[in-house]
Formats: sequence, structure tokens, C-alpha cells
Amino acid sequence: MTTVLNNPLRPALLAAARSPRLEATMSKMRITRQLVDRFVAGESEPEAVAAVRGLLDSGRFVSVDYLGEDTTDAALAAATVDAYLSLMQSYSTLGARTPALEVSLKLSALGQGIDRDLALENARTICAAAEHAGVWVTVDAEDHTTTDSTLSIVRELREDYPDLGTVLQAYLKRTEADCRAMAGPRSRIRLCKGAYNEPASVAFQKPADVSDSYLRCLRVLMEGDGYPMVASHDPEMIDAADRFALAAGRAVDTYEYQMLYGIRDGEQKRLVADGKNVRVYVPYGNQWYGYFMRRLAERPANLMFFVRSLVSRS
Repeated sequence: MTTVLNNPLRPALLAAARSPRLEATMSKMRITRQLVDRFVAGESEPEAVAAVRGLLDSGRFVSVDYLGEDTTDAALAAATVDAYLSLMQSYSTLGARTPALEVSLKLSALGQGIDRDLALENARTICAAAEHAGVWVTVDAEDHTTTDSTLSIVRELREDYPDLGTVLQAYLKRTEADCRAMAGPRSRIRLCKGAYNEPASVAFQKPADVSDSYLRCLRVLMEGDGYPMVASHDPEMIDAADRFALAAGRAVDTYEYQMLYGIRDGEQKRLVADGKNVRVYVPYGNQWYGYFMRRLAERPANLMFFVRSLVSRS
């Protein structure tokens, strides 16, 4: 399977993900919206809840992300909090609780770029509501400049909400050490390869080096005392998770696989049929552009599908 960093256009696509001008252009294209629907569960909460219901009915778990990032307006950060609180009320209609239900948060959408304490308090509000609703929370990773701030907020929140999860990105050279530091009891670490354009000073650049780092980090988490979350579509990583779990004497319900909404649906169902825990990352909302561009950058197959669609309509 082609993995992150294999796409030669990746740097350009990731740069484009932060271009308001290109966002405005692409948002007007009908074919863009049609492809976005592959990766995003909709712009509204009812659409997201409908997608979640279908996934739960298939035996899968979910983690819902209300899309947004790099917020520079405190009012927009507050609106993001309100969206999560509303979503968790809707969760109550689904007849499920942890571990099946989770929400994923980007701290930059909660005001991290404005003030660290603002993001902390907004995240605390969501964590309190989630605890009451029986919903897990995981804090997403963003680019490397936010890592120290994000992990410090996670550590502070875990004092009151010890089941709070977070994401570590294997392409960062620091991540193996972070895994060792954070693999203690009740920890929940989502390990992914990484989806941002990072410099060689902090991140591995070659796909093989990223894969090797992922395997080292995954072994650390499987040998630790927490609950590893294996966020990968790569068959090599999926197979390794099984091997490492077996070697560590882990029961099948002490870790899980995670995949993105709309990607490798058949493999998700296969893992569920094999008795594995599988969680689907379900994004929704109208701030889909950055997320969509990172999906194009991750896999040439996604980009080629988009290009072929454009050509066929020209």
C-alpha cells in the first residue's frame, strides 16, 4: 500500500492546504464536493450522526472530528466547543457509550493559537461533558510547532480526566521518546505516521524511515501499560500490531485499529469480522478544505482519482 510521503506532489499539496485563495476556488467546483463526500461525513451534525449510526451498526467504533483548525477568533473557538457539546447530546440517541463513542479535538480550533489557557479551558469543558455522556476524548496532533504545547495541555487535563487520549506522529524524531514517556496506565495513544509538511531537522523524510519509526513506536506502546490505537491503513503496520500484541501478551480488547472514514472500508470490516476493535475517524463540518488536501497529499491514488474526475468532466 502506498503510504504518506510517497506522493511527490505532497509538499505542494500541503502548502496548498493553507491557501485561502485556492480554497475559495476549489470550494466552487462541483467535482471537489463529490470527492470530499468520500472523506467527510457531511457539513451538518445530523449528517455526521447518520454516518456514525451506520458505522456502529456494522460493529465499528467511531471518533468524530468537528473540522476546523488555526482559529484566531475566540468566538469561533467557543462555537467549536458548542458544536462538540451538541454532538455529544446527539450521541445519547445512539444507544452506545465508551469505548464505541469518541470525539477528536484539535486544540488550534479551540484557541491554542490565541492563548494556551483558552484552549485548555475549552478542552476542559468538552472533557467534562464527555465524561458525563460516557464518551472518550482524544486530542489530535498538528504540526510540530504545537507539539510541546499540546502535550502539556494533555498532561494537565489527564490529572482530572485520566482516560484522555492523544495523538503521536511517527515521522517526528522525538516520538519514540514521547511514546516511552506516555505509555503508562490508562494512557490512550493514537499512533499515526503524520500528515504535515515538516522539516528534516525534526522529521524523517524517507518513507522507509517513517515506517521504521512507526514500528519502533508501536512496539513501545504494545509493551506499555496503556491502550494503543493503531492509526494506519498500511498492511505492514496492521500485521505488526497483531505480532507485537501477541508477543506482549495483550488481549484483543486492549488495543484497537483506526482508519479514516471512506478509506479501506473493506479492510475495516474484515478486521471487525476477525474480532478486532476498529475505530473510524469521522470528520464533518464546513471547514473541510485543509483536511481534504491532506488526504490528497497522503496517497497518490486519492489525487489521481480527483484528477481523473476533473478530466472526465472537461
